[in-house]
Amino acid sequence: MAVTLKRLSSIPPLIFRNFPLSTPSCFGSLYNFSVSSTDQPAFPNSMVNSETGADVDDGQEFLKWKNGGGHFHKSACIDPTVVIEIGAIVHPKSVLGANVHVGSGTAIGPCVKIGQFTKIGNCTVGDSCVIHNGVCIGQDGFGFFVDEDGNMVKKPQILNVRIGNHVDIGANTCIDRGSWRDTVIGDHTKIDNLVQIGHNVVIGKSCMLCGQVGIAGSVIIGDYVVLGGRVAVRDHVSIISKVRLAANSCVTKDIREPGDYGGFPAVPIHVWRRQIAIQCRSSKKGKS
Repeated sequence: MAVTLKRLSSIPPLIFRNFPLSTPSCFGSLYNFSVSSTDQPAFPNSMVNSETGADVDDGQEFLKWKNGGGHFHKSACIDPTVVIEIGAIVHPKSVLGANVHVGSGTAIGPCVKIGQFTKIGNCTVGDSCVIHNGVCIGQDGFGFFVDEDGNMVKKPQILNVRIGNHVDIGANTCIDRGSWRDTVIGDHTKIDNLVQIGHNVVIGKSCMLCGQVGIAGSVIIGDYVVLGGRVAVRDHVSIISKVRLAANSCVTKDIREPGDYGGFPAVPIHVWRRQIAIQCRSSKKGKS
């Protein structure tokens, strides 16, 4: 992925609220770093040698991380417990918390913040993203079929996850990699805690997914879509841009018109409210 190196003039302290107190001192120094024409390391080379185990070459911008063999920019701040596998790269000014695992083939863009116990693989992450504790990105999707002998056989899950710029991903969210197309999260999309996004899902820009949303495989979601808490979307469904879904709704077929929806199955909001009113009146009549 071609990554544009962008810098932030400041990083809000709230981004760091979930990082452990035992992380290196360089985490604190990144709260308000100054921007200059030359990139300065976030920690001195002696700290890199003694605490992170990185091979340091003052003539190189990117260094080799000994715990896994991947590469990182020397302005990044990385906890010593982090694993960066061979073929992975961490770009400037990024911050990786304790016990983060960055898998081979992963690219972490500039100014990305990743919380502790997060696992990322088969993934590209854009600029200035925030990925909170315990997130899993790039694991195999849930894809199986029954063969002629009645055995359950796993479908290959060999593609990637592509995350845009300025994306927030809440704690313990899972995003599966693709099987026949990449899983994609658009720019400025915000994802709450405990969200499941299946393989091959494509989500547009500036969407908001609230807690416990579940999106099955191969769903397409447009721009500026809001999914309330515990919304479920069945597989291979498309949702047009500028749709809002009430909490606990279930999308079972394509939504082709912008607007507000609710219910199970999801219908236009005025229809759902009418359904609820009829149910309430019927219940009162049954009791009388």
